[in-house]
Amino acid sequence: MMERKPRLRERRRSETRRMIQAHAVRLFTDRGYDAVTVAEVAEVAGVSAMTVYRYFPTKEDLVLIDQPAQLIAERVATSSPTHPLVRRVGGALIDAAKALTGGNENEPAVSERFLLDCLRLMVSTPALRARHLDSQYALQHAIVDALGDDATTPDAAFRAHAATSACLAAMHTALTRWAEDDGQTALPELITRALAASFGGDVATGRRDRDSQS
Repeated sequence: MMERKPRLRERRRSETRRMIQAHAVRLFTDRGYDAVTVAEVAEVAGVSAMTVYRYFPTKEDLVLIDQPAQLIAERVATSSPTHPLVRRVGGALIDAAKALTGGNENEPAVSERFLLDCLRLMVSTPALRARHLDSQYALQHAIVDALGDDATTPDAAFRAHAATSACLAAMHTALTRWAEDDGQTALPELITRALAASFGGDVATGRRDRDSQS
């Protein structure tokens, strides 16, 4: 019984957080990020402004999504240390995109429309672009930390940061294309194609194409 209550509280907190964020993103998309105040988000969500700030310390946080970073770091940490860095990181990016957009019983999918709206807001709003860059920098460090023994020495850390940065650049290209095409092509497929264009072959499986082998 004691275990149930914390879980119930946590689930309710997660539901409240998702509800507030969904209302905020819809308002920002319909009226423009700069034209909407936190007080207006609170009113539409049916909560106080203090409650909004409890879940989202800044207005920019209402558009940022933490789940992808957590998924990516988890998948990097559980990937085989015998695989090349690019395969470990690239494979984690693809797997996280599949989990995020497809979901399963343990990790419910996020609405693709919601993700697309968040992405467009981050691309089109200067203040959000700056926060997006900050979040990418934090993600890079989270991935390098998740690589464990592959980043323990200065040289190894340099290689890990370089590989991670290159993979994240490929993912950014895929995300931009996904937003431009309004999600017509599956995000995991676009990330796979972007990684293949950057590194050759299938990064997720380690198979190389003929051009990269010659």
